[in-house]
Amino acid sequence: MYAITIPEPGGPEALVWADVSDPVPGEGEVLVDVVASAVNRADLLQRQGFYNPPPGASPYPGLECSGRIAALGPGVSGWAVGDEVCALLSGGGYAERVVVPAGQLMPVPDGVDLVTAAALPEVTSTVWSNVFMIAHLRPGETLLAHGGSSGIGTMAIQLAKAVGAKVAVTAGSKEKLAFCGDLGADVLINYREQDFVEEIERATGGAGVDVILDNMGAKYLDRNVKALAVNGRLAIIGMQGGAKGELNIGALLNKRGAVTATSLRGRPAAEKASIVAAVREHVWPLIGGGHVRPIVDRTVPMSDAAAAHRVLEESSHIGKVLLTR
Repeated sequence: MYAITIPEPGGPEALVWADVSDPVPGEGEVLVDVVASAVNRADLLQRQGFYNPPPGASPYPGLECSGRIAALGPGVSGWAVGDEVCALLSGGGYAERVVVPAGQLMPVPDGVDLVTAAALPEVTSTVWSNVFMIAHLRPGETLLAHGGSSGIGTMAIQLAKAVGAKVAVTAGSKEKLAFCGDLGADVLINYREQDFVEEIERATGGAGVDVILDNMGAKYLDRNVKALAVNGRLAIIGMQGGAKGELNIGALLNKRGAVTATSLRGRPAAEKASIVAAVREHVWPLIGGGHVRPIVDRTVPMSDAAAAHRVLEESSHIGKVLLTR
């Protein structure tokens, strides 16, 4: 088969479409013929040599895919060859075939085509596990999603609104904020021109937000704590603004706040399977009912993955960028 390889870390040109060995499914695994994959920030970090796959994972980038089951490994039940699926991966999505633990497979939701389904596994699993399973966003509360026009952000807006929460977002242009507003975001903050702490204070009458989904890390840590409501929860899922920051514990204590930081890729298979099961139970019906939809900016041939990486580095996109075969 062919896959995107990374002979040497570097810029987008480091991605090489090469002939490699076919993977073989083991116990509890399924072989998927990949139709599409999606580009995530973690893929850019892997390409640069900063985010190696966990032990035992495919060496090729790609944290999600959609496709058709080609073979079942020993001990797999409930799936059949030819089933159309999407999957949460630890790696290997940028390839013609990939092996997936059966617990990380999901059927393609009603109303979604097979290619577009590749935009769903990573964002739905990240948002549901962090905003709902960990931070416990409830109806009537307010979520602040940084990077509201990203794949994660656009899904967070829709899921929060679907459960009856209010949503504030940050984004870097009027066009991106307008798109977030069309998805249902209530408070639109241009981080290039406005201070989000001041805007949150104004919008909430000084109360703050109940949950923050943060992709920036160190750069926003102090201001995120200031923006929290009493009993607020800060969920950190990225480090685009740096890895080391100073936390004002006194301010956090005064708000009886909580800070969590998670990554999805390196979790044990059992934890991923639990998250995937929760997504199938809670999110798939919302997608099938038309209340939530994947947002795809564009598709790019998988063999030209370098072009897709450049799009993400420019941050010119809204939603997801897909790679298709």
